[in-house]
Amino acid sequence: MKGKIIQTTGSWYQVLVDGKIIAARLKGKFKLDQFDTTNPIAVGDDVIIEATERHEYVIQEILARHNYIIRQSPRNKHQRHIIASNIDLALLIVTISQPRTSLGFIDRFIAAAASFHIPVKIIINKIDLIKEKEMEQLEYMQIVYNRLGYDVICSSTITNEGIEQIRAALANKTTLVAGHSGVGKSTLLNVLQPELNLKTGKISEKWGKGMHTTTFATMFQLFENTFIIDTPGIKEFMMLQVEPEEVSGYFIDIKQFATNCQFNNCLHQNEPNCAVKDAVENKQIAATRYENYLHIIENIKDINYWERK
Repeated sequence: MKGKIIQTTGSWYQVLVDGKIIAARLKGKFKLDQFDTTNPIAVGDDVIIEATERHEYVIQEILARHNYIIRQSPRNKHQRHIIASNIDLALLIVTISQPRTSLGFIDRFIAAAASFHIPVKIIINKIDLIKEKEMEQLEYMQIVYNRLGYDVICSSTITNEGIEQIRAALANKTTLVAGHSGVGKSTLLNVLQPELNLKTGKISEKWGKGMHTTTFATMFQLFENTFIIDTPGIKEFMMLQVEPEEVSGYFIDIKQFATNCQFNNCLHQNEPNCAVKDAVENKQIAATRYENYLHIIENIKDINYWERK
């Protein structure tokens, strides 16, 4: 039988088969050393399962993924962990405050998603909590990311602003929902589909950060042919399996000017006749985007250095 992994917990997997959820385990022939990640199976994977003589179900085959998104393993910085696979859309939930989402996190996420051919929509949530002094930051984010072609939707579960736009964006897709803990992912999903009844948490008053309420990445069905993958709060999200000279290809604005650089392998750091640096000076590329690009380059160099040790 063909099914889809909707949750992984230890050695057991919840598989959605024809509207029913079946618990299955991985067949013994699969060895972890066959995989270059910490988890051989991820939420979103299509699998083939079979019943055993003991009336249990085992996963016989993991079907090919058309894409996936990964992060550094929380237990080992030299290993990678697949967050989810077979994704049509990534919905990045961010907030201006309570907690604050940095532009660096946003740029790392959308660049990583681009490297796996996953389109992104940005949701600026808790719009009802934005203070007048924070409006400039909101407007800046809207201008920068709308200009790059990313849909930016402002939302509030209190006023219902943006809810219908989000519902329409999710229709007939499998969508990864990501963002820091506390940005309101679970609350937003509960508004979209009250039957989910996802656990929600409060913001830590001491730190202004969210408390984790989602432990494992889990797939839920919102409506017919519409699935979402709820993920744990991601503290650090970075590009992996990418060389420094490839990064500019995942920054839409930088890629546009990079073809005019003197050197084909220009990293847009200290090289002469760099069209990208000129574009930053002329404000054709947002300075924050360029700075975040440079940070990613340095992170990848550090990772590659330690992996080669």
